[in-house]
Amino acid sequence: MVHEVVRQRIINLQYPPGTPLSENELAATLGVSRTPVRESLILLVGEGLVNVVPQVGTFVAPMREADIATAQFVREALELASLDQAVPRLTDEDVEDLRSGLAAQRRAAARSDQNRFFVLDEEFHLRLMAVSGHASAWRSVSQAKAHLDRARRLSLPLPDQLDVLIDQHEEVVDAMAARDVDRGIEALRKHLRKVFDDIAVIRAQHPQFFADA
Repeated sequence: MVHEVVRQRIINLQYPPGTPLSENELAATLGVSRTPVRESLILLVGEGLVNVVPQVGTFVAPMREADIATAQFVREALELASLDQAVPRLTDEDVEDLRSGLAAQRRAAARSDQNRFFVLDEEFHLRLMAVSGHASAWRSVSQAKAHLDRARRLSLPLPDQLDVLIDQHEEVVDAMAARDVDRGIEALRKHLRKVFDDIAVIRAQHPQFFADA
């Protein structure tokens, strides 16, 4: 529980890069002893989300473009393979369910509710994998894309970002509904790679969150 709570706070930028992480303060905040906090921080160090500086302290790790690219590579490989298998299995009910998700995303965007949109975005991609019969593989995707998710969260306030992402989601669903596997895969690939264009912008806006190596 401690590991998941701290991990999510890092991903959603409640603990932005550079934030000091005190075992005592986290233990007090979460109502646990220091032992699970210490063990959780060790796991987060292994994931590259936390850095320990000897004789200085423990800090949320900066974002590294290489880590984001690797996370994107894993995510794209699994999601595109899943979509290839999803289209032949797609039912009218699946299409209706996906379009309902898009409508919810547009409502969140109209309210500029970035937190809700992020949740709905995750649900949308999980639904795509579920149609293929590989919903359980989403856990592997989620574990792999922590570094990517920090960049995604940071990009949500960009102008028209939510509307652009939803339009890209809709392109994927339209291609699936037309049973056009190739067009669906190309639309999903374009959507997943948008983060690389966004990084140049968010890095210029938040240089303190990034490291070169």
